[in-house]
Amino acid sequence: MPLIPEEPQIHESAQGPRVTPASGRVAPTPRPVPGPRPAAPPRPGRPGPVRPMPVQRTPREPVVAAPGPSVKAAAPAAATPQIQLVPASADGALDAAEEAVDLLLESGRAPGEVLVVTTGDPHPWAAHELSFGEAAYWAQQDAGDDVFYAGASTAGRIVSRPVVVVAVNGGSGEAVATALPLALGRAGALLIVCGDPQQINSVLGAGV
Repeated sequence: MPLIPEEPQIHESAQGPRVTPASGRVAPTPRPVPGPRPAAPPRPGRPGPVRPMPVQRTPREPVVAAPGPSVKAAAPAAATPQIQLVPASADGALDAAEEAVDLLLESGRAPGEVLVVTTGDPHPWAAHELSFGEAAYWAQQDAGDDVFYAGASTAGRIVSRPVVVVAVNGGSGEAVATALPLALGRAGALLIVCGDPQQINSVLGAGV
């Protein structure tokens, strides 16, 4: 009788994926479970920036300057007051002086900063105050609270004030020549002279 050849038997592992008869799906091949990762080797540390060490400097010895000739500071020159000339006749010089005083007070000058000197007849205020005695009269100059009026004959006793107004309202030429330079020396900032320009220039100079 003829022989029937046997079917070759194929090992299960070589047949590929196994088909499940119930669902007909191919069963996935199980994946190996990964094990723990080996620890990464430590990185070599980077060296930080190296700062140079501060250089120690040898302290310098102080330099001593050789003594030189001493220089004295020059003394400031004395301030020369400004001079203003108000042309007026002998009869109108006193009124011109009164107007100058009013303008000074209106511009902000304090009454105690103003002195009025007359070369001729005394100012009515001075004549009135002198009637109470010279002590009370000169005490008002020392107080410095108001405008003070003085005559050229008593100009030696007047004290300095910022502004001096001179009324050339008469008097001898010698009295005028004495009163004007004295008033210039008593004026701290401003000298106002009311009178004849020619006579005033001949005493104080042509530059007035």
